[in-house]
Amino acid sequence: MTRRAYVAVEGPHDAAVVAALLRPAGFHRVQKAGYLDPFWQRLVPKTFPHRDDLLARVPVPLFLTGPECSVAVHSASGDGGLYHNIEETLALVDREQISVGAILDADSQKPAVDRFTELAKQLRSLNLPVPTAAGDVAADPRRCGIFVLPDNTSSGTLETILVGCAQSVYPELLASAQAFVDTIDPSRYSPDEMKDFTKPAGKSKAIVASVASILRPGKAIQVSLQDNRWMRDQALALPSVIAVQTFLAKLVAQ
Repeated sequence: MTRRAYVAVEGPHDAAVVAALLRPAGFHRVQKAGYLDPFWQRLVPKTFPHRDDLLARVPVPLFLTGPECSVAVHSASGDGGLYHNIEETLALVDREQISVGAILDADSQKPAVDRFTELAKQLRSLNLPVPTAAGDVAADPRRCGIFVLPDNTSSGTLETILVGCAQSVYPELLASAQAFVDTIDPSRYSPDEMKDFTKPAGKSKAIVASVASILRPGKAIQVSLQDNRWMRDQALALPSVIAVQTFLAKLVAQ
């Protein structure tokens, strides 16, 4: 019997990382609609523009298929969208047939445990078997868990992990990117131009973007995460990467 797992994430970068970490276990992306597990068909939007917004990205999940398991990785607009995506998905598919996971960032405003507690309360209202600690996966046959990046304890984001990966596989590029970002003086630009850069994770995001722009010039960061060695080779031995990969393995395991 095919196991199915639904993973809600905050954005396309997170989705690309999930795909990269499942790749060593034999998972690959489903590109053609004709090869998609029929179970997930109701998650594929049938009309455009979505909700009458010509500028909005069509919210189709990233679908993966692997050994006796199919996975839908669904990007939301920030952590507030995680609950709504999960709620809507459970209303569209047979909830008894899927494991549910959520991956979100910690931040500098709330401890990771608070981010977990808030989302866990929401998901329990949907009768999901959420475990008592971030990073764990419930033993219920449906399985359910929440992972708070970077390590379920520290403040940080996905980029905290990606900088560590770059240090492992692209040390020279990382050093150059850090040196470049360190030269930026926010006072020389308007506050609106620097509003993202001056956020707590702004510099880390800029560093990751700088490395990705060299590896895949002119392309989105998630293309580099997919194509390049961010989550390969010695990066797979990093404790932070192992923790996320272990979490995902528990969700999709038979």
